[in-house]
This record gives sequence, structure tokens and C-alpha cells, in this order.
Amino acid sequence: MKLFNLSVFIVFFTFFSNAQIQSESDYVQILGIVQDAGYPHIGCEKDCCELVKPGDYFVSCIGLVDKANNKRYLFDATPDMHNQLNLLEKFPNGNLIDGIFLTHAHIGHYTGLMYLGREGLGGNKIKVYALKRMAAFLRKNGPWNQLIKLKNIDIQTISNKNFIKLSKNILVIPIKVPHRDEYSETVGYKIIGKTKKMLFIPDIDKWNEWEKDIVEEIKLVDYALIDGTFYNGLELDRDMSEIPHPSVEETLELFLNQPVVERNKIYFIHINHTNPILTNKNGVKDLIESYGFNVAKRGLKFNL
Repeated sequence: MKLFNLSVFIVFFTFFSNAQIQSESDYVQILGIVQDAGYPHIGCEKDCCELVKPGDYFVSCIGLVDKANNKRYLFDATPDMHNQLNLLEKFPNGNLIDGIFLTHAHIGHYTGLMYLGREGLGGNKIKVYALKRMAAFLRKNGPWNQLIKLKNIDIQTISNKNFIKLSKNILVIPIKVPHRDEYSETVGYKIIGKTKKMLFIPDIDKWNEWEKDIVEEIKLVDYALIDGTFYNGLELDRDMSEIPHPSVEETLELFLNQPVVERNKIYFIHINHTNPILTNKNGVKDLIESYGFNVAKRGLKFNL
């Protein structure tokens, strides 16, 4: 009987210890998965938007939680940022937000900065990390330059491939990617934790236009949240050359000959309202998941 009780205690203690370790890990959390203009989409009268309610989906964004130092970071400042911050773990003596890493100057990726000014939070020197052109765009144009003037935000100019050390266990590396760079360059990010690595590329024109090989890059990480904007480029009645993205089908084609362990790393994010993987129309989501790929989901966490 005593031996049995001891065994139960050991099992319980081991489980509790593992759970505690798990809960103390730094992690990335998905805060939104859809394309810049949201879902339901403005002006959409198609079946895909008919049953969707406002608030069901938020614009593509991830949060990084530094547990050891009680800090919270965002990757992109979306129009849904005021709601997305409520999804992140809160710390009793922590800041609402400790920094924002911007990818580029398209509407779903930086306009959430508007909430940090006089009409909103009235932030105090919140660090905003951006490459040179993106930083210059914010400094030269209103209302963003007012945020700088009032010291609501503090621009941290970063450089391609040069790491930012957030803590002893967390590094962030910006990586330039080809995209429609009307007002700024575009970057993805590699987030390196104590034991795991993540690649975050919500926007890119085409994989074959990038200087790096996406197949090889994903071999170097544990998770990859990548551009899943369009399923096959046929779902929009528009000139797709004006809004280039690698289709989900193109990405599947690149990875289908890779081991399933590599496919399992991939989570499609930044999904357009017309993309059938959002609604599983015709079983499309089930199909790609049967191949080992994943569709990003709000609330999903990745330990680092």
C-alpha cells in the first residue's frame, strides 16, 4: 500500500513539475489569422462571408510572451490590436505592451499603432521595431509622426538579418522578403527561443523570388507560420499580378515530397476571406491537413 502511494505521489509530482515547466515556457500565441481587410470582408456579398459575425476572426498577428521577464510583444499592429491584446496573458506588474515588430506598411500590419496615441492608450515610449524605410515612413507621415513627437512610441530601427536580443533566451531576426514595397520594405521574422525556433512570413510575393529556399529554411525551424492568403489564385475576380502571393496549392507542391515531419511544421496564416481553407469548403481544409499541413487558429500557442 505504501509502495502504491509512493508511486502515485511520484507520478503526480512528475506531472505537476512538467506542467509547471510547460507553463513557465516563453511562447508565441496566434492572435489573428486573416488578411488585412478582415473577415467578413468589406463589400463581400459572397457565401463565404454570409454566416461570419464581426469578431469571429481577427487580422493576422502573433504575440510573443516572455514569461521570465513578464513581457509581451506583438508582431504587427493590426486594426484589431485593441482586442488582440486582451487575448494575451497579463502580468500583474507588467506593461500592456513592451514592443511591436512591424513587417511592412500595408493596412493590416501597422495601422493598429493608432490606438497608442492621444485618442487611445496614450502610450509611453512603446518600442516599435522597423527596418529603415518603414521607420522613415512613420517619421515622415501623420498621424504616425505625432506618436513619435508625443513619445507614445519609440522607433527602434533594425537591420536585415541582424538579431535583436529581447532576453537571455529570446532572439528575433528580421529577414527581408520580396513583396509590394510601395511605402516600406517587407520582412518576416525568425524567433529563436531557448529550445525552439519559429519562422513568421505572413506576406511574400512568390517563394521563388526570395533569395532563400523556403524548403531549406523550414528545415532550420520547429514551426513556420507562412503566407496562406489565396488557395489557388482563382477565387478572386481580379488581376492577381497586382496582388501577388504564393498560393496554398503552390506551397503544397513545394513540400509534398518532403518528409511529413517538415510538413507538420507549416501553419498557413494571413488568409483571405475567399480562401476555402477558412470554411473548409469542399473539404479543402481537411485535404491539406491530411497531407500533414496546418491552418493557423486563433489562440494556438507554440512553446519556445
